[in-house]
Amino acid sequence: MPSLHFLRSESSRSQSGRVRPAVLVGVLAALVAAGAGAWWWKQQAASTQASGASAGGASSAGPGARGARGGRMGPGGPGGAGQTQPVSVGVVERRDMRVLISAIGTMNARATAVVRAKVSGELLKLHFKEGDEVKAGQLLAEIDPRSFQATLSQVQGSLARDQAQLKNAQLDLQRYKELLAQDSIASQQVDTQAALVRQLQGTVAADQGQVDAAKLQLSYTRITAPISGRLGLRQADLGNVVNPSDTNGLVTITQVRPIDALFSVPETHVSTLAEQLRAGKPMPVELWDREQKQILAKGQLNALDNTIDTTTGTVKAKAAFDNADGKLFTNQFVNVKLQLRQLEQVLVVPANAVQNNYVYLVKPDKTVTQRKITVGVSDGDYVSVRGELEPGDQVVTDGIDRLREGAQVSVIDADKVKKVDQAVQDAASQPRGAMRNLTPEQREKVSKMTPEERKEFFQKLRAERGANGGNGGPGGPGTGQGPRVSEAQGNAQAPAQRESKTEAKPDAKPAAERGERAEGRGDRPQLTPEQRAKLEAMSPEERKAFFQKLRAERAASGEGAAPAAGR
Repeated sequence: MPSLHFLRSESSRSQSGRVRPAVLVGVLAALVAAGAGAWWWKQQAASTQASGASAGGASSAGPGARGARGGRMGPGGPGGAGQTQPVSVGVVERRDMRVLISAIGTMNARATAVVRAKVSGELLKLHFKEGDEVKAGQLLAEIDPRSFQATLSQVQGSLARDQAQLKNAQLDLQRYKELLAQDSIASQQVDTQAALVRQLQGTVAADQGQVDAAKLQLSYTRITAPISGRLGLRQADLGNVVNPSDTNGLVTITQVRPIDALFSVPETHVSTLAEQLRAGKPMPVELWDREQKQILAKGQLNALDNTIDTTTGTVKAKAAFDNADGKLFTNQFVNVKLQLRQLEQVLVVPANAVQNNYVYLVKPDKTVTQRKITVGVSDGDYVSVRGELEPGDQVVTDGIDRLREGAQVSVIDADKVKKVDQAVQDAASQPRGAMRNLTPEQREKVSKMTPEERKEFFQKLRAERGANGGNGGPGGPGTGQGPRVSEAQGNAQAPAQRESKTEAKPDAKPAAERGERAEGRGDRPQLTPEQRAKLEAMSPEERKAFFQKLRAERAASGEGAAPAAGR
């Protein structure tokens, strides 16, 4: 029996004999594959050079050449370096710039008064209209005065009685003094009469006070305006019994001419504002609407609060406004712009030309280059800058996202772009085919309207046509020329008549007229951007002739009219 060591050695030798040929075969296969790959690459390179030479010396087939043939993104932006990008531009200039503090505020009335009745009674008359402007002392309402008139008459009678008694006592006192001088009566009787006179004088004085009080109560039956201002909504009606304890009173008056705006400014500006207020320097304040598109009023800063709010780090300020036109109301929300100072003749650019502290400068050769700038204060549509710019330079304001350094551009008038956009919006807001149903006079009138007036005109026209059953304008159904045939009338026609009309229908109109009707329905051929721009400036008659000519040309060339855009 062989030993264990002998068996291990034999096994290892047999395994090494099997593995070594496999390794050699793998190495040889790898070498053959590498040689075949090198031969294939050489053949491919030779064929590529041959095809390049036969094409007339074209550039080598590298990544750059593939990018040039495929229209890859180049320095000029999308479409390659040679593609021209349309942009809008603004002009660099020098102008005065205001340093503004922007804040939000509310309008506060200069004074507010709740008109209440001072005596109880039935509301008899009203002498005002809600929302009116009133003056101080103007009569507003009347309360039933009869009970107060009766009270006044009663106290006036008591006063007259006591005055008569006082007069008689004064005469008796005079007689007693004369008798005392003749030593005919005792002095005690004279003193008693003098005391009676003084007592009656007090009674008369009390009666006079009651008369005055009754007159005052009677005057309260006529309710007058305590201050000048604008009236609110009425809180009581005729026939109601009003009382001095009524919470809402009769009506509210707010003094809005002048009116104040209350807003907060950061505490960093407090020292500057306080210094200018002490020096008497005017600090203009502008009020803008919620969207900051329309200015509401202009006024002056007139006061600062005496404390700073520690929770917000701001101080309250108040500005006064004349409000002569009455546009401002109490508690109205406003955007406030306070002018802190003014910078004289600084370099400015349009605000929409700035992007990440850079602007694109349009050079004389109609290429653009980036210029780094330092942005300062902004005022309206302009912002002050510092950088390598000169007055009169043109900077890109629209189309910045499509530009690269050295890109070729073509300048488009921004006003024309706005007009085209507005025309597109107007056309989208109008009902399809609305213009073709108008008379020439109506079309001319519509062309001169603002977008709001044009919208209101078509709404009114649709309402009128709806009230008339759809007959409202020239040119066929729904346009007002001739009555529309109802369904009952159509069914009442004889079969022979309907058949004759059906047979004559294809030849009832010539081809040119059918083309005009198709043009009116919106079956317009597709147009190039240049043709669309040209079409915007045409009159309706010129536009009609243009489409007829275009269809004739395409019919002659065999192209035919393409379907309308958007259908």
